Amino acid sequence: MESAGKVTKFVFVTGGVSSSLGKGLTASSLGRLLKSRGLKVTMCKLDPYLNVDPGTMNPGEHGEVFVTDDGGETDLDLGHYERFIDESLSKMSNTTTGSIYSNVIAKERRGDYLGKTVQVIPHITDEIKERIRRLGALGADVVIVEIGGTVGDIEIVPFIESIRQYRRDAGRDNVCYVHLTLVPYLAPSGEQKTKPTQHSVTELRSRGIQPDAIVCRSDQPISDGLKRKISLLCDVPIEAVISCVDAPSIYDIPINLLDEGLDAIVLRTLGIDVADHPIDLSAWQEVVRRVNGTSTTLRVGVVGKYVTMPDAYLSVNEAIRHAGYAVGAKTTVEWLEAERVPSEIDADRLRRLDAIIVPGGFGERGFEGMVAAARIARENDIPYLGICLGMQVMVVEFARHQLGMTDAHSTEISLTTSAPVIALMAEQMDIADLGGTMRLGAYPAMLDEGSVVAGLYGSTVVSERHRHRYEFNSRYRAQFEEAGMRCSGTSPDGRLVEFVEVPEHSYFVGTQAHPEFKSRPDRPHPLFLGLITAALARAEGREPHILNPASVDLSL
Repeated sequence: MESAGKVTKFVFVTGGVSSSLGKGLTASSLGRLLKSRGLKVTMCKLDPYLNVDPGTMNPGEHGEVFVTDDGGETDLDLGHYERFIDESLSKMSNTTTGSIYSNVIAKERRGDYLGKTVQVIPHITDEIKERIRRLGALGADVVIVEIGGTVGDIEIVPFIESIRQYRRDAGRDNVCYVHLTLVPYLAPSGEQKTKPTQHSVTELRSRGIQPDAIVCRSDQPISDGLKRKISLLCDVPIEAVISCVDAPSIYDIPINLLDEGLDAIVLRTLGIDVADHPIDLSAWQEVVRRVNGTSTTLRVGVVGKYVTMPDAYLSVNEAIRHAGYAVGAKTTVEWLEAERVPSEIDADRLRRLDAIIVPGGFGERGFEGMVAAARIARENDIPYLGICLGMQVMVVEFARHQLGMTDAHSTEISLTTSAPVIALMAEQMDIADLGGTMRLGAYPAMLDEGSVVAGLYGSTVVSERHRHRYEFNSRYRAQFEEAGMRCSGTSPDGRLVEFVEVPEHSYFVGTQAHPEFKSRPDRPHPLFLGLITAALARAEGREPHILNPASVDLSL
């Protein structure tokens, strides 16, 4: 809890009444406000599910798996954390019930507990507190910890007990509890109701935690009278009852919470003098100005397997928006189910799009639809970005229709293909377990001088995050390059192809990495900025070969 004589402070964010209220966004927004006051902030998510990590979970059920630089497969909320506080987090920032129990059982098997009876209290709770403690030891001024799930859920009881104990362990002035709850509006009576908030806080207090601030989610502002009622019945100061109304965009939330004074309440609770930490939110306000000041609308098609749950591609969606803000365009994402392309969805719909993205994924379902989308983009000069599987798809499509390899495929889909242009890495051949066995985390790549991607990055050495097993089969590389597809980026040893492009196309770029994880609202990722810049040129009927994002005025 102390680093170089500095005491680290901790903020615990819990939620009540209902899931999906926005704990992650509230925690992220608070992180942004504290960082804008000059404090060093890091964040953590405690998830109550029994999976060791989200890596093997279906994106259609749980949402995207976010990947950290050090190869952690984590909850999607870490994406919000990184985008808001603009810090690269690690696998230490996501802890699940599964990983906690797995570690405790391993200790028990080794005899670390000296034959004692292993119990939820103290052994599980101590393990949870140790995870939090490790983050605090890294030197941040404030660690913000989001507790997944809803107060009252049986599976989060050990986490609630752990954070209750943490105030005793760390010191009262070093811990702040923020509770997010719902204040619904009932149309028949024309009233906002505080009863769900009262019950939620009562449940939290029954577990030994008195919230220091209550953030009230609602679809309209909460009156001062309602704040007084919540203050009285929940035993918090009226200024600590924070109204958090539905915002036009998620990037408005920090400004709304600043106006309500949440960051000041948290600082006072933690014994930090607000006057010593004046806030400078000008950079974030500029982001919001761009968000609300877009004029042109661009239609971007995302052709994927899990489009019925857009959270499966949350970072892709946000990266598209970031690039749109930079060029002054509102981006409308059209979600296209890969299995229905192009049989049920008219190919003309794809041709009318301003840009197409095929994101990452695994398995056979929808693969041929993605290949069809890549072909439509290539043959109709529609800006296209292939991400991970999306790059593999464009390689297969190019092999089939430009190189004449009609049987070209990925060995993930077909082991009998005569042209395995995408194949399994040799070191993956004998792996049976799925969790955490891919090429995961940040890897460097060397880009060709004069290539489209080098122009976009403004560098020939880059680092991107990966999450995959299969690779471009390098023995076909010469054939692709002779036919016009350039392998423009490789691993430093030249063995693995990381980027491909067709230079004669308006924008036909693929990467084996996941660039969406590193995009920021005030610093869009170069590959997405290149795509949206080309899409804007297409929409305006201009020559679309705009390859250098440095030419875009980001001060708009």
